[in-house]
Amino acid sequence: MKRKILLRNKFQSKGLFLIASLILITSCKTHNSNNVQLPKKEFFVFTGKKYYKQAERLRSKFLRRAKLGGFNGVVLFAQDDNIIFEKAIGYANFGRRKRLKLNTAFQLASVGKTITSAAVLRLAALNKLNLNDSLGKFFPGFPYKNITVKELLSHRSGLPEYMYLADSLWQDKRNVCLRNPDVLDLLYEYRPRRYYPPGRRYNYSNTNYALLSLIVEKVSGVSFEEFLKKEIFKPAGMRNTFIKKCNSDNGSNVAIGYIHWRRRVYDYYLDGVKGDKGIYSTVEDLFKFDKALNKGRILPDSLIKQAFSPLSPDLYKWDNYGLGWRINIKKNGEKIVFHTGWWKGFRTDYIKCLRERKTIILLSNRSDRGIIHSSELTGLFGVDWYE
Repeated sequence: MKRKILLRNKFQSKGLFLIASLILITSCKTHNSNNVQLPKKEFFVFTGKKYYKQAERLRSKFLRRAKLGGFNGVVLFAQDDNIIFEKAIGYANFGRRKRLKLNTAFQLASVGKTITSAAVLRLAALNKLNLNDSLGKFFPGFPYKNITVKELLSHRSGLPEYMYLADSLWQDKRNVCLRNPDVLDLLYEYRPRRYYPPGRRYNYSNTNYALLSLIVEKVSGVSFEEFLKKEIFKPAGMRNTFIKKCNSDNGSNVAIGYIHWRRRVYDYYLDGVKGDKGIYSTVEDLFKFDKALNKGRILPDSLIKQAFSPLSPDLYKWDNYGLGWRINIKKNGEKIVFHTGWWKGFRTDYIKCLRERKTIILLSNRSDRGIIHSSELTGLFGVDWYE
């Protein structure tokens, strides 16, 4: 008799679970102002009752944004290495009405700096370079003295922004893409005045990460992309991540960036520079990268700790920078490490709430509407920002 009761309760629980799932599936039949019909399938992924309330809350928030046309992109929320919510909303190509998918690749913009940093730290873990090495070791006669690899990673080199330099000096912007060796040549030839002496203060400059890409190539003996494939992408299982060549075809599953009411952005002459940007990836591949960092597949804990430590005493603890990561340390000591990105129609966020083991990844290919700030994203996941 007792066994029959247990079996009946078990089947009743399964029946209730199936009914709840069907209700959630059918509730996704809605439209937004972009005329995007949400597919008839689950709007989120969850791994049992433990995460159900969080998933339902996220589902409601993003359904509302989709309905109002306030977001076009792909999002992923995870906790304890479990995906709680992920969804592609809108179009990869508005002109062809091609929908975004979970495996659509986006330009990561400056979020790619976390991967460039991992590549440099990987070389340090392999004892092929030291973070205190001077740039003169890699670039003989480098015109700026006493700058270290660590100061490039932490944006404390004082080097000027190469984009401003190229805008005034690069001749054929319409037909010839600037590349990393060209950035180095411009520094050698014109020697623009640096902003600060090395180590003096924090100053965000894309030049730092353009040079780090060259250092990876010098030390490894292979291209930056080949090194990433072997030492980062393959160990992490990132099969849909790559570096897109300037003025090359977008490919069959790559999002197009849009600005100013869906005006398409085409490749720009600065798209030839890699390391500061230029890496394309998906939310699920970035989540694989995230798990690889958590599990020590790419870097040892000692280097991860350095990367996640604030290195600029001139900045606030709740608005600082480590080795390729922005850092927010709250009053209670909790730490959020993250990076944001913007480049030619793309907006990106990658956030790790370390204590609660929560990860948020947002990739958008519309930079003019539906921008969701980092503090709002963490708030959606029940994590307070520094305020």
